[in-house]
Amino acid sequence: MDEIKVRKLIDRKLGIYILRKGFRMVTLLVAICFISFLLVKNSPIDPIQAYIGADMLKVSPEQRAKITEYWGLDQPVMMQFYHWGSAVLSGDMGTSMIYRRPVMEVIGERFTNSLALMLSAWVLSGVIGFVMGIIAAMKKGSWIDRLIKWYCFTLASTPTFWMGLLVLIVFAVWLGWFPVGMGVPAGVLAEDVTLLDRIQHLILPALTLSIVGIANVALHTREKLIDVLASDYVLFARARGKQGMVLFWRHGLRNVALPAITLQFAGFSELFGGAVLAEQVFSYPGLGQATVEAGLRGDVPLLLGIVIFTTIFVFVGNLLADISYRVLDPRTREGRKV
Repeated sequence: MDEIKVRKLIDRKLGIYILRKGFRMVTLLVAICFISFLLVKNSPIDPIQAYIGADMLKVSPEQRAKITEYWGLDQPVMMQFYHWGSAVLSGDMGTSMIYRRPVMEVIGERFTNSLALMLSAWVLSGVIGFVMGIIAAMKKGSWIDRLIKWYCFTLASTPTFWMGLLVLIVFAVWLGWFPVGMGVPAGVLAEDVTLLDRIQHLILPALTLSIVGIANVALHTREKLIDVLASDYVLFARARGKQGMVLFWRHGLRNVALPAITLQFAGFSELFGGAVLAEQVFSYPGLGQATVEAGLRGDVPLLLGIVIFTTIFVFVGNLLADISYRVLDPRTREGRKV
């Protein structure tokens, strides 16, 4: 009976925790949207000129005024933000000035490509970084440990776009193993593009993101496992004759897996930021490339829609990390009797 009460208490506290996080996300969204709106409005980019493009010289002042009125750009800034916010609350994020399509359609199409890229890089960087961190800790002080640390410290200070250019030059230009860029082969109809074609165009951007993302997980796992191996219960296990992978499997895996999972989930924001640069280098048609285009061409509806979407994406990633840590680690469950 006491166990049931404790579980109900834990579930209730977890529910309150999620509600607090949800309220914090709403306030964060409002603040980010308002600041982003003001920054775009005060940028030197003329959205009308970006919308018309090369035909700007052919447009008369009367036509320009009609376009300005059509997009609501003749109204005060606060009124524009109010109308946009009211439309968002009703489920309408507006129409993209670049693509002439609803913002949600553009985000949905581009995010599908970005999701495949980020998930591939996320899994690869997490698994490889975790394994490298374990090897470095188990071989502490050896040449393998020094090599892994040198590799991680070097990559931690390496810009994503520079790594992308290097990977592109080596594997696409010199060796010719993979396509130079884009998400699908050039000049091929959409219905003729196969899954293998998409995978071939995905490998290099995913490889770039995973290479850069390995460092944090590997270094964190190494330090955590070294602390675990120096603990009293591990020393006692060594005295009983346990060593090597058996020792790690029984006493080290669980202690280093939880921090690694938390760090991996918390890396969503860095992953998206790296995806923006990688997509630019490889001309990959993802959400990052759409973000750059919207910013450079003053597409306010699309840019703000992406800001909302990415904020929710990153916040949910951090929330999942916190929840997973609370669920998997008994020490963080409040109310549990020791």
